Amino acid sequence: MNTVLTLIFAIFTVVFGSAPDYGIVPRPARLTPGTGTFRLSADVTIRVSDPGDDELHWLAQYTSGMVRDALGVELRLSDRRAPEGEENAIVLLLETGDAPAGDESYRLAVSARGVVITARTEAGLFYGIQTLRQLLPSSSATRESAWSLAAVEIEDSPRFVYRGMHLDVGRHFFPVSFVKKYIDLLAMYKMNTFHWHLTEDQGWRIEIKQYPRLTEVGAFRRETILEKNFNPYIGDSKPYGGFYTQDEIREVVAYAERRYINVIPEIEMPGHSTAALAAYPELACTEGPFEVSTVWGVTEDIYCPKEETFAFLENVLTEVMELFPSPYIHIGGDEAPKARWEESPIAQEVIRREGLADEQGLQSYFIRRIESFLLAHDRRLIGWDEILEGGLAPQATVMSWRGTAGGIEAARQGHDVIMTPTSHVYFDYYQGEREFEPLAIGGYTPLEKVYDFEPVPDVLTADEAKHVLGAQGNVWTEYMKTTQYVEYMVFPRMLALAEVVWSPKAARDWDRFVSNLPQQLARLDDYRVNYRIPHVTGLERDRITLSGAITVSLATLLSDAAIHYTTDGSDPTERSPRYEVPLRLSVDDDGVTVSARAYLANGRSSTPRSARFARAPLTPAEDLDRAGLSPGLAVAYYEAEFSSVNQLVGPARVREGVATAIGLELAGRDDNFGLAFSGYIEVPESAVYTFFLRSDDGSELSIGDRVLIDHDGYHGATEKSAAIALAAGLHRLSLRYFQAGGAKSLDLTAQKEGDAGRVAISGWLFHRP
Repeated sequence: MNTVLTLIFAIFTVVFGSAPDYGIVPRPARLTPGTGTFRLSADVTIRVSDPGDDELHWLAQYTSGMVRDALGVELRLSDRRAPEGEENAIVLLLETGDAPAGDESYRLAVSARGVVITARTEAGLFYGIQTLRQLLPSSSATRESAWSLAAVEIEDSPRFVYRGMHLDVGRHFFPVSFVKKYIDLLAMYKMNTFHWHLTEDQGWRIEIKQYPRLTEVGAFRRETILEKNFNPYIGDSKPYGGFYTQDEIREVVAYAERRYINVIPEIEMPGHSTAALAAYPELACTEGPFEVSTVWGVTEDIYCPKEETFAFLENVLTEVMELFPSPYIHIGGDEAPKARWEESPIAQEVIRREGLADEQGLQSYFIRRIESFLLAHDRRLIGWDEILEGGLAPQATVMSWRGTAGGIEAARQGHDVIMTPTSHVYFDYYQGEREFEPLAIGGYTPLEKVYDFEPVPDVLTADEAKHVLGAQGNVWTEYMKTTQYVEYMVFPRMLALAEVVWSPKAARDWDRFVSNLPQQLARLDDYRVNYRIPHVTGLERDRITLSGAITVSLATLLSDAAIHYTTDGSDPTERSPRYEVPLRLSVDDDGVTVSARAYLANGRSSTPRSARFARAPLTPAEDLDRAGLSPGLAVAYYEAEFSSVNQLVGPARVREGVATAIGLELAGRDDNFGLAFSGYIEVPESAVYTFFLRSDDGSELSIGDRVLIDHDGYHGATEKSAAIALAAGLHRLSLRYFQAGGAKSLDLTAQKEGDAGRVAISGWLFHRP
């Protein structure tokens, strides 16, 4: 079946309730199929409700270009005012009477007579045009000079007023051409906010006329850390940098405005300011010298809360506000260590003078002063959820990234909130097992987890929930050196987020979303987007069995993809065997390695996936007297700055206790601590058990003398698993964990081979008193 027939088939078979949804992403609020079709060809005209309106004229030109790209035909713009129901035309009607309520709402009607898009605002018309785009063919369809649009009526409006995507250009710099492409892709999926992260420790990217050294010095670093070689440090020996001139900033802002996208600039303060301090060291609490950072992470040198600093920041923000008409200005406010303020006579004098409780209160004072300045210029402040610490500025909007707790707290205080938690919408996190993926910062956020995100926590009341403006996907670029890698990390995850923030909650349907992915990826092909092809599932982890045979089932999210596999450990190609039915493998102690890739018709493939399948002998139980043991595990608690579980030794040990379950109940503080559990696990019957260890940050699980799961190092809340064949009875268990900063979590569960689900193991744990 060719792609055209596949698309037409999808139009009539994908069901929303009892009606097809025509494969549109994000899914419309209401869709009613009609009868018949409209033939879109070169003799069709584009008409608008007021030909003299410049904005409507631009929308008509934009629509014509869209049809030209899809069909290769140029539609003529009529200079006659368009009445509703104009035949053989695409009509753009701007009116208040019959248009659906809402500034971004629209109605799109396709009939045998033509296409009519009606809205109260130009933004609503623009979103209707984006929906029309998805009714047109992608370039992979058979090229024709005409296209039949199936009759339909759509009445649509967004669930949230804030639908955002972020891009960090401080760590790695991207040209204006790519920023425009990024904005086009946001617009195509009805996102309305571009959060442009312009300043960082590793580079200052915006020209400020009053302070030329910000770009002369602050925009360039002498080199960049090579991959993750922090200790010992290894750099790449390549000078790196770049910045946007004010003319380029204006160009991007104007481009975004035409696509109804608000550009929010972020100027970081008081932390993440090393590049600025390298240019103007007098703004620090110490003498320096400073250099633009060559490594990632958090630095202790931050702006000093002196009057010269506030004058500098106000002058910078004045130029920023002249460039960005956005009602919001983002000031960061995150990850600002207080060590320099604790040691600074200047900072301590401000604390005394203002009657502040401590350095947290000083950060609140800092943010409040900046907010007062912005409010005086009719702008509102947005900051990361750390701005809650020490007291929230009166009218600040909180961007909740360390989970949703900060957003919940802010909403309960009556502040507006944008949800952007690391758990679901950090697109710098891995999309699959890290051994098969390009280098990333850590974490694990697959496509389905993004789609499962719910921005409004259940714990909020109806009135509190009104403060949740929407959600945003974040793209931090420490390890994204190229525009292609940014695209790989963003797409198709952004499509899932677009549906989360636009579509009604009740209309979201994972299976339907997945069924529409092939045609959406084909559309991204038109824009030469280096999207990620979902990997083959069924090879997430190695498996062992007590028998000599095992069944391996493979799958892919894409209905039009072919799976090719090997069983000799080699990387599959299109010439490798094609997967058709589950593989029945005979295995011995050496095992069999299965590798697989998903291939599209255009030859592009997913990253490979591999897993080893083997027979394993039972690990014998310990010869112990069960009566001499007590429930729970012995636990040692440590306090220090750790980067590995191997550092949980010596004087950092603070106390000992007993834990009835694997968790953080015995932790004494939020950051920089460790836990070491030891004892025995009593498995109920002889079998293969898979253990799942989830932590933020590092952890390690050992059973007997074997390290079963090594999940050490800095990372977000992610899970690793491994299997072991255990004889019924007691086995020595050791689990070590450290928490460095930010969010924290620790959990261990198990699953017996053949069982459908996991079980908690709290009742299996014992120790010797």
